[in-house]
Amino acid sequence: MTYIEHLTIEAADAQAAEDFYTAAFGSDLPLRFRASEEPTSGFRGFTLDLVAAQPANVDLLFDAALAAGAETVKAPVKSLWGYGGVLRTPDGVVMKLVTSSKKDTEPAERKYDEVVLLMGTTDMKAAKKFYEANGLEVAKSYGGKYTEFATDKGAVKLALYPRKAFAKTAFVDPAGSGSHRIAIGGSGGSFTDPDGFVWEGTGA
Repeated sequence: MTYIEHLTIEAADAQAAEDFYTAAFGSDLPLRFRASEEPTSGFRGFTLDLVAAQPANVDLLFDAALAAGAETVKAPVKSLWGYGGVLRTPDGVVMKLVTSSKKDTEPAERKYDEVVLLMGTTDMKAAKKFYEANGLEVAKSYGGKYTEFATDKGAVKLALYPRKAFAKTAFVDPAGSGSHRIAIGGSGGSFTDPDGFVWEGTGA
């Protein structure tokens, strides 16, 4: 089974990007960093999501990110599905900090329990078929609205949304062009998906 081992964030200043993520979220995120001057504008077609156990943890993570230089896209609020907010990192990545819980049940900690890469696709059927052909196993699928893939324990979870609807969930304009400015380190081979996301095989 193919799964995501790490993500490589491409930024004009790779060291500054690394310093931000470390200051905001600690050093355990499965992220790598490298310099890139590839043109990019608007929505890059993905969000990097941190899933926490409770609202208080989301708040601590969100505040730490703002203190490290992120900007608020949407402040954390309760919703039908739980609690969460959206921010943009100094290097331009849109992040969602979320929890399915609406109540705190333990002392607050600045910690997350899961890392999720959500990607927008212009053709869900084609993207799903492509990923299955490249060794990913579908864990959940709701027609053309959402697809989630199985993953190894502790690895980054991958899920797909239709691009326009996905942008709405991130409170950003769906328009965008140029480089995604992210590379996916996967346990399978190297390939590029139908929406232009590049996978770099780790040989695992």
